Amino acid sequence: MLEDVFFDGWEGLARTLVIGVMAYVVMITFLRISGKRTLSKMNAFDLIVTVALGSTLATVLLSKDVALAEGALAFAVLIGLQFIVTWSSVRARWVRKLVTGEPRMLYYRGELLNDALRTARVTVDEVEAAVRSSGMAALDDAESVVLETDGSFSVIKRQQGESASVPVGVQAPARE
Repeated sequence: MLEDVFFDGWEGLARTLVIGVMAYVVMITFLRISGKRTLSKMNAFDLIVTVALGSTLATVLLSKDVALAEGALAFAVLIGLQFIVTWSSVRARWVRKLVTGEPRMLYYRGELLNDALRTARVTVDEVEAAVRSSGMAALDDAESVVLETDGSFSVIKRQQGESASVPVGVQAPARE
């Protein structure tokens, strides 16, 4: 009985090897057909699809109850839905907003935007870390800090003697 836990026979290993290689080839082929956007820099929606693809691959590899054809169909459905959503988000702003959200200004012209920080669940320490990561020594060296739709921070450096503007695609902060 204990031996079944560690080794259940050569047939199971052979199936995992053959199905694993074939499922991998199918998934890579579908991903190449669907384009680079399928696994690009991820927002929450992209992460969900990527995790679902990994889960599907694991199920196809390890479950004898799931045939390769069923796994291939599952890959095609996930990648197809991803393609439809991304295609739609490029063409319709409301779809893009629904799927990815909008960038959020967290710091602007020397002022932390506390409501935006609270809504985005970002701490001052995280904003300061983003500023340091961009090569600036202090928060005052930054003109603005934006939380992007993929969860990364964009830091715009303060320019001496130039009039500053709000970064492209980001709504100007409301004055409190």
